[in-house]
Amino acid sequence: MAQKTFSDHLNDSRDMPKISEITDPKEISRYGGTKLLIAPPLAYDEIMKKVPKGKVITSDYIRSYLAKRHGADNTCPLTAGIFINIAAKASVERGADETPYWRTLKKDGELNEKYPEGIDGQKVRLEMEGHTVIQKGKRYFVKDYKDRFFDLKERV
Repeated sequence: MAQKTFSDHLNDSRDMPKISEITDPKEISRYGGTKLLIAPPLAYDEIMKKVPKGKVITSDYIRSYLAKRHGADNTCPLTAGIFINIAAKASVERGADETPYWRTLKKDGELNEKYPEGIDGQKVRLEMEGHTVIQKGKRYFVKDYKDRFFDLKERV
């Protein structure tokens, strides 16, 4: 059987979206409630496609937005990270109908080393759109990313 492509993974919603009930007090405290959303990969891709040139968004913001939209307290950070990376890799794999994944940053405006071209590729694309990338230790961030933040509430 042939190995699944990233596009196959992107379009595989299985039983998602689903909301898991959390009962462990530590986890409830960590996630701010008992309802944890597991959104499908396409949900992340759809949002990432809406971010216009010159703007950025963070994975945390997307997670918060999706949780609210589905009536959950939070969104699973592990699946969110995996699905955002699947969206990026599927975009490169397609070669057309590009998802501007480089505009989706990690927490606090940090670049994502797991994107197809790594930090260097994301840095080049962001700088071409007018952003300034700064290094802090071994990590890279978009300087003043909040000044160019894309607010989903205005557009979705």
